Parts: sequence; C-alpha cells; structure tokens
Amino acid sequence: MFYWLLYEQLHPHVIRFELFRYITSRTAFASMTALFLCLVLGPWLIGKLRQFQIGQHIREDGPTSHQKKAGTPTMGGVLIVISIVVPTLLWANLANPYIWIALFGILSFGAIGFWDDYAKIRRKQNLGLTAWRKFGAQCIVALVIGGLLLVLRAHGSYSTAMNVPFFKAFKPGLVIEPLLHNPFTYLFAFVFFFLFLMVVIVGTSNGVNLADGLDGLAIGLVLIASAAMTALTYTTGHAEFAKYLDLVRLPPAGELTIFCGAMTGACLGFLWYNCHPAEIFMGDVGSLSLGGSLAVAAILVKQEILLVFIGGVFVLETLSVILQVGSFKLRGGKRIFKMAPLHHHFEALGWSESKIIVRFWITGLVMALFALTTLKLR
Repeated sequence: MFYWLLYEQLHPHVIRFELFRYITSRTAFASMTALFLCLVLGPWLIGKLRQFQIGQHIREDGPTSHQKKAGTPTMGGVLIVISIVVPTLLWANLANPYIWIALFGILSFGAIGFWDDYAKIRRKQNLGLTAWRKFGAQCIVALVIGGLLLVLRAHGSYSTAMNVPFFKAFKPGLVIEPLLHNPFTYLFAFVFFFLFLMVVIVGTSNGVNLADGLDGLAIGLVLIASAAMTALTYTTGHAEFAKYLDLVRLPPAGELTIFCGAMTGACLGFLWYNCHPAEIFMGDVGSLSLGGSLAVAAILVKQEILLVFIGGVFVLETLSVILQVGSFKLRGGKRIFKMAPLHHHFEALGWSESKIIVRFWITGLVMALFALTTLKLR
C-alpha cells in the first residue's frame, strides 16, 4: 500500500520518495512497524484475554513446576499474525505473487492454530484438535501452496531446483523435465513434489509448536530463524549477490525480505511480553503460523535443505519426540529421555528454565550462523 502510494504514485513529484523503492528501506520500515504494533497492542490484548478468561491449560503429564503458569493469557499468536500481516501489506509490493503466497501460508496456519486453541479453551483442558484432524488441515494447506507454486512455475516465475549447502553446481530439481514426457514418471514427479512440500511445511510448523513449552523459548528461536531468512531472501532476489554466491536466483523472492523482516520485528516485540516469566503465551495460533511461514519462505527462495540448519533446534525437538514415542512403543515402555520434547528433558535433569532457554537460543544462533556461512563455503 505505502509502496504503491509513496513510490509508484508520489515518487515522480517528490524525489526523496525514491527511498521507498529499495527493499532494504522498506524492510527496515516493516520491521519497525511490526515491533511497534506488538509493543503497543500487547498490553491491550493481555487485558482483553484476562477479561474473557482465555488462559493456558497445562498438560497433566508435564513438569509440575509448570502448574503455576495455568491461567496465563494464551492465543497471543493473534497479535503476532497481525503484526506481520499489516506491515507486509503496508510496505511490500502487492503485485508480487510471492507475497500473497506467504500471506496465505501465515493466515492459513494461523487459522488452524486458532481452531486448536479455541477447542482447548472450550474443553478447559490441554487437548484441542485430534492429531489427525490438525495434520489433515496442515496437509491441505501445503497442497494448496504446492498447487500455487506449480502455477508460478508454468509462468516461469518459480523454479523447482534446490540450492544444496556446500555445492555450487549441484542443484537437483524436485520436478525433472525429462520425467514429464512419460505419464507414469510424470505422476511420480508431482507426487514426490507435493510430499516433499508437506514434509517441509508441516514438519517445520509442528517443530515450532513442539518447542513452544518454555517462556520465550520458541519465539526467541523463531526470531533468530526469521532474521536468517531475511538475509537469505535478500541475497536470493539480489542479482549481484545471487550471481556471486551461485544461487538459484528468483527475482520476485527479493520482496519476501519485507515479509521476513516483519516477522523478525513481530517476534522481537512479542518476546517483550513472552520472556520469563511470561505475561502471555502465543498458543498454537502463533507457533503453527510462524513455523509455516518459515517453511513457505524457505521453499520460495529454494533453501529447503538449509532450513534444517536454520531451524536446527526445532529439528532436535521434533526428533526427541519421535525417538521417545518410538522407543516407548518398540521397547516395551522404555524411554530415551526423561521427558519429551527435549527442553523438558533438561528440566527433569534440574536445569532452571532460564538456563535452558538461553542455551537453546545460543544453539539456535550458532546453527543459523552456520547456515549462512554455507553460502560461501561451497
């Protein structure tokens, strides 16, 4: 909106409005707008959630120390989503299809999370949607996003080739052109494409959701990951940087920098109220939407593999749950960890909540920096 008004309409008459042409300037404005919205609207939302008694229900089998958090206002992810969507609409070029796919992703996963949170509040327990219902809804959103990407691919605006860490020349395609001349391989290629997207999008969304168990843990990790994605989206859309780093260049991807910058600002603003001891929890509406947004951004800039490192802590949290459940079922009730997800294991070992949070943040930062370093180490 501001891009259209200040640059496309008023720039010819006001020369200083040339500033709003640049992605870097608009990303900075989007980040500050998101931060401002979170900080200003936070107290109002916390008050309203308390007024309507929308509080967190603690899982019965969780750490006993968490019982004191019962009743803390939840569904704060609504504030995060608003603080990302509004600045994106204000500062991004809305003629860019990548922006609309990113917005569709965050709003769709936010709606699934809202549905889940509402079910928990209505039942007055920490059980919302069934796992299959939530998983099914997430897969449907991933399929729609996959369909939109194939439409862009048909118009030459999207590539299914992937950037691979440590390799410049090796860029495997998810949909290989020679395969499309055979009906059977044609079907296989597109089934594989959609399955891959579902693994990346649904896996990342649920990974952030699993990490959302301590005050400020998940939002701090997403802050780090979104800052790394801001750098990746900018380099992917920049002609000189993409050529120098030998990346799969997609010119429309540069505009996603504004979306990722808004996510970074919103996470920073929400952390102000979510840090230990938390005044508000993001709920599934926040964790699912943030995880889905990170995945969609990574897919759009062809950094699906690098997302494993950027969101390394989320991967570890997810693996800890998979291993714990698998061990329990296959080894006759034996567990690998004292409690899963992984952050609860360290709680059971006697680590304080603040120590776990900060050390996980440090781990996430190191892994994100490593991911960015791989752009050069190729």
